[in-house]
Amino acid sequence: MNSLIPDGPVLLDVDDGIARIRLNRPEASNAVDVPLLQALHGAGLRCHAEPGVRVVILSGEGRNFCAGGDVKTFAAKGEALPDYLREATAWLQLATSALIQLKAPVIARIQGFAAGGAGFGFACAADLVVAGESARFFSGAVRVGMAPDAGTSVTLSRIVGLRRALDILLTNPTLTAADAHQLGIVSRVVPDDQLDQAVDSLAAELAAQPPLALAATKRLVWGGLGSGVEERLAEEARVVSELSGTADSREGLAAVIERRTPKFEGR
Repeated sequence: MNSLIPDGPVLLDVDDGIARIRLNRPEASNAVDVPLLQALHGAGLRCHAEPGVRVVILSGEGRNFCAGGDVKTFAAKGEALPDYLREATAWLQLATSALIQLKAPVIARIQGFAAGGAGFGFACAADLVVAGESARFFSGAVRVGMAPDAGTSVTLSRIVGLRRALDILLTNPTLTAADAHQLGIVSRVVPDDQLDQAVDSLAAELAAQPPLALAATKRLVWGGLGSGVEERLAEEARVVSELSGTADSREGLAAVIERRTPKFEGR
């Protein structure tokens, strides 16, 4: 395993094409502050720069995935809080955008709470979300006099629909993993003691797929959020045509014909 970021508020390891970004403030339930967000953005950029990365797993150390913003830090800022939040939210948006713009698919591994703009927002910004059955999801911004961030004002409505998004963001219910799965926020719910196995299995499955096709599919889906279906058809046709000329596409077709496991090289 190659430890690209071995210590600090965010850890990053890469092994066999799978990058693991781990929020590393377990004593604070991985609540975010400016140093953590800067480190998370940096980890995202490192994953962008690593050509061998095929899948990214985003997780949190300790009992909780991420408890949102670090309210103790916020409270300590006093009258300087608005300036601090301007800086923090700028880094939060950069970190969230880096996850969405990664070519590799991002799996969020959720245990405990995914709360606040950061915890809930990172889940909404991931491509796939695997949650332990005891996981809980909570927005909570309105309850502390703030508005949702980390892109949830856009991503959540695309995932669950306008009315349900407003209901969640305005009334701030605590959603169980089962609730979140039913709403489409979570891709898969598994027993808590099977969470690591389920995430690792999914990551290995994705890492074996053609990376150019995965990246193109991710780009099409996220890029299509602001467009109508008709506007996306021409782009889909262009991408499919482009992919058909790659070595991975040829390998995939040959493997089907020859009834063997394909070996994709990302070219």
